[in-house]
Amino acid sequence: MDASPTSAAPPSHGPGPADAPRPPTPGRRPFLPPAAAPAPGPGARLRRLAVPVGVMAAVVGAFGYVGAVDPNEPGHYPVCPLLRLTGLYCPGCGGLRSAHAFAHGDIAAALGSNALAVAGYVFFAVLWVVWTVRAARGRPMSIAAGPALWWGIGAVLIVFSVVRNLPLGAALAP
Repeated sequence: MDASPTSAAPPSHGPGPADAPRPPTPGRRPFLPPAAAPAPGPGARLRRLAVPVGVMAAVVGAFGYVGAVDPNEPGHYPVCPLLRLTGLYCPGCGGLRSAHAFAHGDIAAALGSNALAVAGYVFFAVLWVVWTVRAARGRPMSIAAGPALWWGIGAVLIVFSVVRNLPLGAALAP
């Protein structure tokens, strides 16, 4: 084989422009290989559980207050403005009496005061447990509430309000 100048590599005159180190670009971080994440300690788990535990503390405090201050006695809480102006029950009418009965363990009276509120208490309890377990495991909690869900919730509230104000739905009235 003949080593001709056309097939040989050009002579090297030192580092070229492609080999020269580049100055750092403002706003860009240099590439670093991913490092192994340190094992989360007990402090990290406590920080992740702080918000769910804080929310539950607020709920327990609210139920404790409603459990201690009886809404069946007049003068402790304001009257529903819709009930006062129109005589119609809104979806929340009886909610405080329901929470009071629920706090005292009287589920039948709670359902009689506002069955939809009791369903809301149970839904919140299940949602809170799922949230707390996911937070303890370090997984985020997200609920995708699209328009269909909000329209569905609105429809349930309207149907509940209408039915509890009709003679056939007297069992749903507080």
